[in-house]
Amino acid sequence: MKLISRIALRLSLFLIPLLALWATLFYLMTVDEINDEADDALENYSELIIIRMLAGRELPPLNSGTNNSYSITPIDKEYALSKPHFEYYDAEVYIPEKEETEPARILSTIFIDDDDNYYELKVAIPTFEKDDLIRTILFLIVLLYFILLITIISVTLWVFHRSMRPLYALLQWLDEFTPGRRNAPVPDDTHITEFHKLNMAAQEAANRAEELFEQQKQFIGNASHELQTPLAVLGNRIEWLLDNTELNENQVEELFKMQRSLGHIVRLNKTLLLLTKIENGQFPENSDVDICLIICEQIALYDEIYASRGITSSTHLPETFIVSMNDSLASTLISNLLKNAYIHSAPHTHIEVSLVGHTLKIANDGDTPLDADHIFDRFYQGHKKEGSTGLGLALVKAVCRYYNLSIAYRFEDGKHCFFIDWE
Repeated sequence: MKLISRIALRLSLFLIPLLALWATLFYLMTVDEINDEADDALENYSELIIIRMLAGRELPPLNSGTNNSYSITPIDKEYALSKPHFEYYDAEVYIPEKEETEPARILSTIFIDDDDNYYELKVAIPTFEKDDLIRTILFLIVLLYFILLITIISVTLWVFHRSMRPLYALLQWLDEFTPGRRNAPVPDDTHITEFHKLNMAAQEAANRAEELFEQQKQFIGNASHELQTPLAVLGNRIEWLLDNTELNENQVEELFKMQRSLGHIVRLNKTLLLLTKIENGQFPENSDVDICLIICEQIALYDEIYASRGITSSTHLPETFIVSMNDSLASTLISNLLKNAYIHSAPHTHIEVSLVGHTLKIANDGDTPLDADHIFDRFYQGHKKEGSTGLGLALVKAVCRYYNLSIAYRFEDGKHCFFIDWE
C-alpha cells in the first residue's frame, strides 16, 4: 500500500468517529434547544391562563388559529399531592379544527385558587413544525458531516502530496538509476532539511555504487584478459599431449574431460570479457543491421545442431527489420536468445519466433515459470544445462541496456516468452 493511501486510511479512521461524535452532540444540543424553546412557550402560555383564571378574567379562546390547546380540570388534594406541579412530556392530542390527532408538547401544571380548590392545567403546543425542523437539521448535519470529512481528507492529502514531492522525485530517480550508465544527479529541489539530507545520502550511496561497479568491471576485464594467454597455453598443451604421446584409454578419457572443462572456462572467460567491453562502451560503431536476416541465419544453424532432439521451429517475420546497432552485438543478442530457447527446450518441442511491429518474441515450451526477478542475473541458472555458462541472458540484458532496449520475460500458455522492444 502506498504511503499516501495509508495516511488517507488512517485519517479516515480517525476523522469518521470524531466527526460523527461532533455531529451527534451538535444534533442533541440543537434538539434540546428546540425543546427548551417549546417548553418556555408552554410555560408562558400556562402562566397567562393561570393569571387570567385566578383574576377572573376571560380565558384565551381555544380556537385562536395557533393550534395551541389547553384544558383545566378540577382535582382533589390527594391527586394534586401525588403529581409533580410541573411536568413536560410528548403525546398525541386531538385538534378539533383539523379533526385529527397531532404530535404535541404538553405541560401539566397543578395550581390552587383562592378558595383552596386544586386544578390541573394541561397546555399543548403542536410539534409537527418542530419535527420538520429537527428532520431538516438532521439532514443538514449529515450533509455537513460528509462535506467536512471529504474536504478535510482531500485538503490533507493535497497538502501531503505537495509536501512529499521531493520524496517522489527521489523515488523516481532511484527507479531509473542503473550503475554503469550516465545517470542524472539526484534531484534536490527542496528547502526541507530532512529531504535534503535524504537526497545527499542517496547521492553518496549512488556514487559508492558507481565506484564499486567500475572496480568490478575493471577487475573482471583485467582478470579475463590476463586469463586468455594461460588458458590458450593449457589448451595447446592438452592438444600436444593427445597428438604426440602414447596414452592408454583412461588417460585419453581424462585429457578429453580436461579439454571439455577448459573449453567451458574459455567460453566463460570470453563472455565475461565481452560483458566488460559492452559495459565500457567499446562498441561505438553502428550500422544498419537486418534483424530478420540474423534470425533466419541463426535459426537455420540451431535447427541443424539440435535436429537430433526433434526440436522444431516456426517464424513469423517481416521481409526486413532494419535497426542501427553494432553488427557483432546484434548477432550476440539474437544468438544468445535463440540458444537459450533451444538449450532449455525438451526433446520434440516447438520454438516460436515472431516480430510484430517493433517487438521481437521468442517462445519455447516449458512446465513452470522462471524467476523473472533473477533470470537476467549473471550466473543464474534455473535448471543447470551442460555447456551453459549462466551468462547468456546476462549478455542479452547488457546489450539491451547498452541500446536502451526493453526486454521482458513472461510465462504464457505453458511457454517461456522473451520480448525485446525496439521502440
